[in-house]
Amino acid sequence: MILLAIFGFLIVIGPLVFLHELGHYAVGRLFGIKAETFSIGMGRELTGWTDRRGTRWKLSMLPIGGYVKFAGDMGPGGRSDPAWLRLPPAERAVTFQAKPLWQRFLVVVAGPVTNLLLAIAIFAGFFAAFGVPRTPAVIQAILPHSAAEKAGLRIGDRVTRIADRGIDRFEDISHVVAFRPGQALTVEVMRGGRLLTLAVVAGTDTQTDRFGNVIKRGLLGVIPGPQEIVRAGPIEVVRAAVDHTFGIIRTMVDVIGQIVSGRRSASELGGPIQIARFSGEQVSMGPLPLIEFMAMISINLGFINLLPIPMLDGGHLFFYLFEGIGRRPLPERVQEWAFRSGLAVLLAFMVFVTFNDLGSLGLWQKLAGLIG
Repeated sequence: MILLAIFGFLIVIGPLVFLHELGHYAVGRLFGIKAETFSIGMGRELTGWTDRRGTRWKLSMLPIGGYVKFAGDMGPGGRSDPAWLRLPPAERAVTFQAKPLWQRFLVVVAGPVTNLLLAIAIFAGFFAAFGVPRTPAVIQAILPHSAAEKAGLRIGDRVTRIADRGIDRFEDISHVVAFRPGQALTVEVMRGGRLLTLAVVAGTDTQTDRFGNVIKRGLLGVIPGPQEIVRAGPIEVVRAAVDHTFGIIRTMVDVIGQIVSGRRSASELGGPIQIARFSGEQVSMGPLPLIEFMAMISINLGFINLLPIPMLDGGHLFFYLFEGIGRRPLPERVQEWAFRSGLAVLLAFMVFVTFNDLGSLGLWQKLAGLIG
């Protein structure tokens, strides 16, 4: 199982990191920026080669990320090397720092955007192959003693909003409710031509999958009519894939908000060990679940990198926003402080999620048993 988890982690994370960095590299090359290093993984180089443009392509020891080092950068953090100002004009012209602000912005944002585009492409492929689910959000049945019955929902109600999220199809209901077990929700329905607002406390369904993962999901207790699968054209397929991708992002924002507000436990946050574990599980289930899982991780990778945290792409974009407003870069001392703070935040987060990962494997319970 451990070997399967390691294998799954490598085949999931490796291509996603490569495509993320390839986004940076491709846009940088488009603007004539010289790339000195393209690394998959961090730390000591295991193997690599240098192409005719002088870019060192390498595979590094720690498979937890990657980076593109452009000319004029000190390293993966992306801080400027003052030595670029002393370069000959021809060499200085191909450095990252010599490019206009809008070009630097596009180079940085290209990585996360590539991850999101990959997810959209995967979902579009699924929808093109299997159809787009478009079941009307009309309640055909209500489970006895369910949250819906207690709240006064009725057969024939068309659900229009839940928790301030618009509902266009029945499939949207589960997407909104599933991540809110036991929470109080507002549900808007159309009944007999009138718009009604009802208060609902979502039920909680606790299940254990075949791998032993305990999953808690919110339930409303409503049943749709026969599922409708629509064979759509290319434009509708892409639109559905975009909607699905950004629906997942909205759910991620919701979950983060719930953790920050204390409505969900921070112990649910996972790190590399959890990703490896789930990757191995998806590998054992076949190619389609694995590809869908890759799309989910790709969305996570793109979204996290857009957060305005120094050391991440979003931190650089945040600095560029200030540079665009103030017409000059932030002082070097401010950037240095921000990068160190960002590094401290990321390291603390990695320690925390690794602690959670080890707990999910039962390590702390085993240690407590040995001590007891």
